[in-house]
Amino acid sequence: MSATAARPDPFRPAKRVAGQRQDVWSIVNEAAAASPVQPIVNMGQGFFGYNPPQFALDAAKAALDRVDCNQYAPTKGRPRLKKAIADAYSSSFGRTLNPDTEVAITTGANEGMLCAFMGFIEPGDEVIIFEPFFDQYISNIQMPGGTIRYVPLYPPKDGATRTSSASEWTIDFEELERTINPKTKMIVLNTPHNPVGKVFSRDELERIGELCVKHNLIILSDEVYDPLYYVPFTRIATLSPELWERTLTVGSAGKAFYATGWRVGYLIGPEHLIKYVAAAHTRICYSSVSPLQEAAAVAFEQADKLGFWDQSRTEMKQKMERFCEVFDELNIPYSDPEGGYFVLANLSSVKLPEDYPFPPHVAARPRDFKLSWFLIHEVGVAAVPPTEFYTDANAHIAEDYLRFAVCKTDDVLETAKERLRGLKKYISK
Repeated sequence: MSATAARPDPFRPAKRVAGQRQDVWSIVNEAAAASPVQPIVNMGQGFFGYNPPQFALDAAKAALDRVDCNQYAPTKGRPRLKKAIADAYSSSFGRTLNPDTEVAITTGANEGMLCAFMGFIEPGDEVIIFEPFFDQYISNIQMPGGTIRYVPLYPPKDGATRTSSASEWTIDFEELERTINPKTKMIVLNTPHNPVGKVFSRDELERIGELCVKHNLIILSDEVYDPLYYVPFTRIATLSPELWERTLTVGSAGKAFYATGWRVGYLIGPEHLIKYVAAAHTRICYSSVSPLQEAAAVAFEQADKLGFWDQSRTEMKQKMERFCEVFDELNIPYSDPEGGYFVLANLSSVKLPEDYPFPPHVAARPRDFKLSWFLIHEVGVAAVPPTEFYTDANAHIAEDYLRFAVCKTDDVLETAKERLRGLKKYISK
């Protein structure tokens, strides 16, 4: 072919990134920018409204003064951080973790999950995830050519009329086993769960584990909210030697220490899994931010001594209770979280005006997108529509819910509550 001959458009994007509809974050941001109520109270995105603890901040500042911390970190992570994580997690795993072979540091938990998929998933392999799901799972699985199979968590049938525990979102285990087939290679768990707030019970994890052993599946257990549990919390990797051998557990220093911008994540698991995750990480970004790894190491070393974990759980539970008072006042049912910092409120009683001027790209989406847009414009509070975390076939399960993030300062929570009281005139019983 000559240099001047016609050729396919070289600027045509790859299918993995082309043709995606407008994502939830851009729609929420668009609504916030156009809202007549300013400033918007952002209860949508799960970033913290306050700084990390002082001992973590001090460690970050000190790390910047060190020559070695400002250069490339070892690709699997700074040794001090791997040891600090191994020491911090050994008791909860019921085994002495080897920091050199059973811990890998990644650029945030999201890159850690991408590394797990890149390390084990090939074109045609299938991965099972539960709906609702963290939206990044989808692209991370598709990048190496994986196919996704979905199994929904079912909310309580009367979730529109009463506040109920997040534990009441349940799995149909027969449906789960029917979804497994010879192409299935991995299953993804998320506990504590975003956005439901469910902490999977020991019984549920045992049943999932039995299926994974029976069908020889890898388990990717996304436990990034593991410091924040308000009921007994079990790690699936601890239930048996067979499950430890097939489980990669994902964690996040950013979530743990209120520093989502640090992008320090990690994976814990047996050597025969971790080494391939680490190999993928080397090829994706080589190594992760060095000074903040050192800061995270110091934070893990000090957290137990300073009682930080108990304090963190207590404070977040109090924020959850403080914020949910407004839903109790308005008689809006919600899913009472067992962990994490998100709450799903069921706004089926909020009646949207029939002639409300939703833009076409919002009007075409499920009801929760309209609820989100309406709340931003009428009361100035941003919340995330959870059908973004569902396939179209199952979006009806969550179309009356909105997700609120309570990891904000108390004055922000109080402002949000006061504004949400403006919904009274739209509520019909």
